[in-house]
Amino acid sequence: MGVGYTRIVLSGNTIVLLIFLINAVFRGAGDAAIAMRTLCFANVINILLGPCFVFGFGPFPALGVTGAAVVTNIGRACGVLYQLYFLTQGSGQFRLRFRHLRLEPPVMLGILRIGASGMAQNILNTAVWIGMIKIVAQFGSAALAGYTIVIRIVIFAILPAWGLSNAGATLVGQNLGAGQPARAESAVWYTVRYNILILSFVGALFVVAAVPIIRLFTQDPATLNYGVHALRINGLGFPCYAAGLCWASAFNGAGDTWTPAVLDFVCLWLCELPLAWLLANHFHAGPTGVFSATPIACTLLAVAGAVLFWRGRWKLRKI
Repeated sequence: MGVGYTRIVLSGNTIVLLIFLINAVFRGAGDAAIAMRTLCFANVINILLGPCFVFGFGPFPALGVTGAAVVTNIGRACGVLYQLYFLTQGSGQFRLRFRHLRLEPPVMLGILRIGASGMAQNILNTAVWIGMIKIVAQFGSAALAGYTIVIRIVIFAILPAWGLSNAGATLVGQNLGAGQPARAESAVWYTVRYNILILSFVGALFVVAAVPIIRLFTQDPATLNYGVHALRINGLGFPCYAAGLCWASAFNGAGDTWTPAVLDFVCLWLCELPLAWLLANHFHAGPTGVFSATPIACTLLAVAGAVLFWRGRWKLRKI
C-alpha cells in the first residue's frame, strides 16, 4: 500500500508544479485572491472526497492510504482547471491565448537563471530541517517526536507570514517595474511591521500556551516535555523570523534571488547546524541546545537581511 501511495503521489508532481506555477503568475499580476481561491477550492474537494476514497463511502472504492493520494491528485487537478479558466476566460489582469504559447529562448533563459537561485533557497531551507532532525535524533525517540510535532506546528503558524511576505514581493516587483523604488521600499517596511506584529503575537502564544498546544498531539510525558521546550524556544525567535522572511521576499521580488540564497546558506548551514551540534554535544545542552540554535540563526538572518536591504543595491536590479 505504501508503494502504491508513493507512485500516485509522484505521478501527480506535474499537477503540483502547475498549480503553484500558475498561482505565482496570478500573484505576480496582483491577483493574489485568485491564487487563494484556487488553493481553497482544491483543498475543499480533497477534504470532501478524502473519506469517500479512504473508507469507501457510497459508490466509492475503499482504497485506504492509497485513496488519500488519489483524492489529493483529484483536488489539485480541479484547482488547475479552475486556474486555466481564469487564465483563458476569466476577468483577471490578463488572458492567455494560444498565440502566446511560443518559445522565447531569452525569456526562458532568464527564468532558468532566476529559478535556479530560487530552487537553491528552497533546498537550503528544507534540507536544514533534515540536519536538525539528525542531531535531535541522537537523544532518543521522545526528543525526536516532540521536535517533529513542533516543526509541523511552526510550519502551520507561519503561513500568514508567508502570505504577507509574498504580497510584499509582488509590490516590490510591480513598483520597481513602474520606476518607483521609494514606493517599493515603503511597501516592504509595511510588510515587515505587520509580519513582526503577527508573528510576535503567535510567538507569545506559543510561549504562554505551549503545554496545552503540545498536549493536543501527545500525552507521552517525555515527548510532551521536549515539545514544550522546543515550541517555547522557537516562539522566541518568531519576530526575527518574520523580518527575515520579508527581507528575503523583497530581494526575490526585485529579481535578486541569489542574495537570499547566500543568506540562507550562511545563516542556516554555517551557523544554525554547527551551532546546534556544538550546543548539544560540546556544551552538553542536549536537545535544548539544538532548539536554541534556530532563534539565534533567525536573529542573524534578520540582521544581515536588514543591512543588505538598507544598502539598497536590490533597487538597481534589472531582469
